[in-house]
Amino acid sequence: MKKRINEIFYSLQGEGYWTGVPMIFVRFSGCNLKCNFCDTETKAFTEMTNAEILTEISAFPIKRVCLTGGEPSLQIDQEFINLLHQNGYFIHIETNGTKTLPQGIDWITLSPKNDEIALEKADELKVVFQGSTVQKWLAFPAEHYFLQPCSQKNTEQTINYILENPQWRLSLQTHKYLSIR
Repeated sequence: MKKRINEIFYSLQGEGYWTGVPMIFVRFSGCNLKCNFCDTETKAFTEMTNAEILTEISAFPIKRVCLTGGEPSLQIDQEFINLLHQNGYFIHIETNGTKTLPQGIDWITLSPKNDEIALEKADELKVVFQGSTVQKWLAFPAEHYFLQPCSQKNTEQTINYILENPQWRLSLQTHKYLSIR
C-alpha cells in the first residue's frame, strides 16, 4: 500500500519534550480534522511505498524518525512500523489521537484537537492553548504535559496559565523562531 507523503526532511525537533534533538521527519499528507489554526500543508503529496520511504530516510545520519502530518495514523500500519524497527529506527509519532495506532511506536505525542480520543495513553500530551480550559487533559495518562501557544499573540497568556497551573510545561515552536523546518 502506497502512502501519501507530503515531505521527508532532516532537522531538529522544534516542539515538546524532544526540542533540539535531530530527527528525520516523515510528513504524511491528509488529515481527518479541519483545525482553524493549522499551519501545515496537508494536501500536496507524493505516493511512496514503505521501501521507498525507507530508502529516503536511510540517507540521513540518524536512526530517529518522527511520523507527523497531517495525521499519520490515517496511513501507517503494523507492517510499516515493523519495517522501521527492523532497520533500527526509534519511532516517534505526532498524532491528534482520533485513530488507534499500530503496536511498537516508541514515543507517542498526543496533540488533541477535540474530545474524541482513541488512545489510552501517550508519552507526551501537547495541547495547543487557545485560552480555553485545558485542565481536563491532566486526567489523560501521559508522562509529560505541555501547553503550546496557538500563535505568538497568546504566548504571554499561555505562560501566565502555566504559572498558575504548574503541572504544565511550555512548548514553543522553536523551529519557527530559528527559521528551520
